[in-house]
Amino acid sequence: MRTLQTLLILVITTTTAMAQNTLPPPTIDVTGEGIVRVVPDEVTINIRVETTGENTKTLKEQNDATINEVLKFLKKMDIADKDVKTEYMNLSKNYDHNSKTYTFAANQSLSVKIRDLKKYEPVMKGLLDTGINRIDGVNFFSSKEDALKSEARKKAVENAQMKAKEYASVLSQTVGKAVSISEYNNSYGPQPMYKMAMMDSSSNGGDQTIALGEIEIRTTVNVSFLLN
Repeated sequence: MRTLQTLLILVITTTTAMAQNTLPPPTIDVTGEGIVRVVPDEVTINIRVETTGENTKTLKEQNDATINEVLKFLKKMDIADKDVKTEYMNLSKNYDHNSKTYTFAANQSLSVKIRDLKKYEPVMKGLLDTGINRIDGVNFFSSKEDALKSEARKKAVENAQMKAKEYASVLSQTVGKAVSISEYNNSYGPQPMYKMAMMDSSSNGGDQTIALGEIEIRTTVNVSFLLN
């Protein structure tokens, strides 16, 4: 009987010890944010040619003629082929209830990347002279974006560690090593934020038509530290 009691005590003690060993260690979970700001040095212009009429063949010929002039002009401005890309082409059919007739709209879109912002003014003026009739957007970037993202990540981790230490100090505890790190991205991935990008295509060539401001690259990380 005594042997059975001793065995039961041993089993209970062992089970209790194992349960204690399997308890997760205490952690402190924080979110850190890293922000890097820089003046942009590149720009992408999204342009479009739209032609409307009743004859689709004529519309295509008109669109092709304008796009051909655009491409010739960009070569003249030493814009590399790799920096000019056709984004889309489409043809839509519209019905006019008043005249009871159909008309068509042909669209062709190009994106033009300019790596030297000194070319922005003459390129924009020249594009308008070629006959484009739509500007869908002007987006500014930094050629050092990868390095800036790396810097933002480091700042985010440092920010997370600072927060963890602040929380722990109030509890008279210390922060141990990190046990997990995850980077937060939205569905579009990390995106630079554009500020103060303005354009006035009606200005003369010698006037300032854009205010570059700065772009902001932001990274957010979730870090779990051991809490001692």
